[in-house]
Amino acid sequence: MEHRSEGTATWGLIDSPVGALLTVVRDGVVLEVSYHRGEERSGVPGAERDDAACSFVRDQLDEYFAGERTAFDLDLEPHGTEFQLQVWGALASIPYGETASYGDIARAVGRPRAVRAVGGANNSNPISIIVPCHRVIGSDGSLTGYGGGLEVKRALLALERGGSGPPRRVRSAT
Repeated sequence: MEHRSEGTATWGLIDSPVGALLTVVRDGVVLEVSYHRGEERSGVPGAERDDAACSFVRDQLDEYFAGERTAFDLDLEPHGTEFQLQVWGALASIPYGETASYGDIARAVGRPRAVRAVGGANNSNPISIIVPCHRVIGSDGSLTGYGGGLEVKRALLALERGGSGPPRRVRSAT
């Protein structure tokens, strides 16, 4: 998942059915996709605003929201600890339309007792939707916290299941 880009980072806002998404890219590599909270800048130092530079991400997100894309074909460079990167890699392996619990992810990264730490890493995911942290649910099948809000999480899961029935749960994310 990790790729080291070197140029100047640019950021832009992408309109989506779940609200504006702040997107940061560098050299064609995605660094961040987060829910825009009104701040007119990214969390990446030195990033300059250029909405057009993020169009390749917008195109794939548009296809996803139209139900035409079930997997993203983007180079990603999330920044985090080694543990966070492992968790985000496990999140990326949860198939479209399916879910996994925090415990499932903890087991997938070889840390079965680190359920809370998995929750923290999930909450710190810098590339929302594309690294599908919305597919992680409670062990009892309940919807738990999401950076975009539970209503957005519910909408993303409904989109992925074609709007009918609960999402299928996977037992292992690997």
